[in-house]
Amino acid sequence: MNDDKASSDDHNATPFEEFLDDDVEVGPDRVDIDTDDIDIDIDDVDDIDDIDIDTDELVEAEPVQPLTEVEELTIEVREFKNMALRLQADFENYRKRVAAQHIDEVDRATGKIVESLLPVLDACEAAFAHGSDGVEPIWSQLMGVLQKHGLAALDLVGKPFDPAYADAVLHEPGDGGEPVVSEVLRTGYTWKGKSLRAAMVKVRG
Repeated sequence: MNDDKASSDDHNATPFEEFLDDDVEVGPDRVDIDTDDIDIDIDDVDDIDDIDIDTDELVEAEPVQPLTEVEELTIEVREFKNMALRLQADFENYRKRVAAQHIDEVDRATGKIVESLLPVLDACEAAFAHGSDGVEPIWSQLMGVLQKHGLAALDLVGKPFDPAYADAVLHEPGDGGEPVVSEVLRTGYTWKGKSLRAAMVKVRG
């Protein structure tokens, strides 16, 4: 009997027994347990009803307050403003596009008129080349007026041949390099920076 009592005194207390010795207060009517020392593992809970939650400490979400009349009007004004800005931007793009189309149409129309005058310039140039000095003032005056509006004569002699601005109607042997314009047989012109009539040229190489 004494041996059993001695072995009981030498028994090492388990953590649960230490917990009962420190945190459990035994009274005549109840057992009070300090719940701050209890760590619940959710994996060990079989029934959700076993967990006691103090709902008084939960924070309730504040209800969404309806917009005031001033706030609604502010939002509406902002939407109308954005709509007006979009319409203004669309109109500005439309105006620029119409203006560009109008300029292109005018340039094409005037270019056709100038193109119809090129034979007159060719005749004046040919007459001047044959020693007819009387046409030089008329030719110069006509060229001056057309140049102010966008006509330009192409100067191609000695420059590399470019099929975008010249038609090679004659060829002569060269030194093996790139083709070069050696002579202009008919002057070419540009209108507003675009080719109006290609020149007829003699190419070397």
